[in-house]
Amino acid sequence: MGMFKQLKDMKGMVHDAPAMIQGAQEMGAQAQEMAALQQQQAMAAQQAAFAPQRAAAPAGGLDASATEPIAGVSLEQYADISRGLQAYNYDQSKAVEIAAGQGVSAENWQAAVDGWNARMQANPAVAKEFNRLYTGR
Repeated sequence: MGMFKQLKDMKGMVHDAPAMIQGAQEMGAQAQEMAALQQQQAMAAQQAAFAPQRAAAPAGGLDASATEPIAGVSLEQYADISRGLQAYNYDQSKAVEIAAGQGVSAENWQAAVDGWNARMQANPAVAKEFNRLYTGR
């Protein structure tokens, strides 16, 4: 009798299988739609986060205020001091020493680092100019 019950249960499973497969396929399609929607939302959020930075950048590239020295350190001097770290295997603790060799105090160097990094993040044209000066191209 147990064998007949098992056969009956198996027959029921075989009968229900197409509906179960259909349900699984529908759930898979819904999951893909949800993932696509989440990806779109993430991209929209990322674009919104970077929109202020793009808006802050001047349309024509560099303007006079973007290249004004910070704490007495010009962009050229900042690039030169930064490039000097190559000799010390890019040990950032040596930057103050290199800056001092060019007449820049530790306080002014720190202000310049903070200021130039902020300008480069806000204005890609400043970052591009720094890269040109740093690499000598």
